[in-house]
Parts: sequence; C-alpha cells; structure tokens
Amino acid sequence: MKTRVVVAVLGLVLALTAPALAFNCPVVIKQAEDLIKKAEATKVNADSKPLIDEAKKLVAEAKAHHESAKVKKDHGDAIRKAKTAAAYAEEAITLATP
Repeated sequence: MKTRVVVAVLGLVLALTAPALAFNCPVVIKQAEDLIKKAEATKVNADSKPLIDEAKKLVAEAKAHHESAKVKKDHGDAIRKAKTAAAYAEEAITLATP
C-alpha cells in the first residue's frame, strides 16, 4: 500500500513539474528584459548604446520565436536569442560603469 502511495505521489509531482520545465522561454526573456532595464538605468554612453539597441532587437526576436513556436527548435531559438540579448545588456552595463 505504501509503495502505491509513493508511486502515485511521485507520478503527480512529475506530471505537475514536467510542463513547467519544458519551455522556460518567458523566464529567460524576462531576465534579458530586466538586464536591459538595468543597462538603461546606468550612464549610457556611445559604447553601451549600440549594445542596448541590439539587446532590445534580440529580445523582440526571442518573443516572436516563442509566440510562433511549433517545435522544440523554435523554443531553443527563442532561448538562445534571449540569452544573447542578456549578454549584450551585461556588456553594456560593464562598459557604462567606471
């Protein structure tokens, strides 16, 4: 009886968490957007502005990939673009700080 309960609970936990782990595009996109906001809040200079602009462009592309996703690869593209946007924003923050 205990074994059945444990198996049922584990099955329920797996069923509830698997969809959440499948595609985390919105989470990665949100992280990139937060970094872009942080970059814009710093002292934007001639070196950091193009990086912020590129990050914004990539986030828009990531959102489009996620919204029109039909297969896993589309979600992978969205995540890759969002992570690249986050990297550009981080670089902009680094260049803007003395």
